[in-house]
Amino acid sequence: MQFAQRVPMSSQEYAVHSLYRHHHGWLNTWLRCRLGNAADAADLAQDTFLRLLQRTERLELSAPRAFLRTIARGLVIDHWRREELHRAYLESIAHLPPAEVPSLETRALLLELLDGIARLLDGLKPKVRKAFLLSQCEGLAHKDVAEQLGVSLRSVERYVADALFHCYQLRYEQ
Repeated sequence: MQFAQRVPMSSQEYAVHSLYRHHHGWLNTWLRCRLGNAADAADLAQDTFLRLLQRTERLELSAPRAFLRTIARGLVIDHWRREELHRAYLESIAHLPPAEVPSLETRALLLELLDGIARLLDGLKPKVRKAFLLSQCEGLAHKDVAEQLGVSLRSVERYVADALFHCYQLRYEQ
């Protein structure tokens, strides 16, 4: 009979394992209260601990629940944004004639694309994101964007360039 060899955990993995063992149930309950959905709460609890495993800096926590709550709160906000994006998309296609309604497969692909775009834009400052969207999605000239945002033309040019560079970095340099 052969025994599986145990691979020793790194100190980081041990710290996350300990946090998981002591606080997973509490975090899952906390998330379920916020989301009103046990399945989403379980997913986000797992995602919280996955984020911890991906961290490179060492975990030394004096208030582990506050730390876990901070990470989970960000994931909840992202979850709500995605849900709102999905709702808005479904509302927009609800008014289409039946012949123009995308197939379920196309819908899934479009929602995935919208999620990706939203994640790309999440890292931008609000004015940069707004300038970028007005310019790229609404087709406004930089001068018009500057008037709408109440900033200089040079600021809009810098905002759009920053947004494009941000998206490029996330897309190609990871």
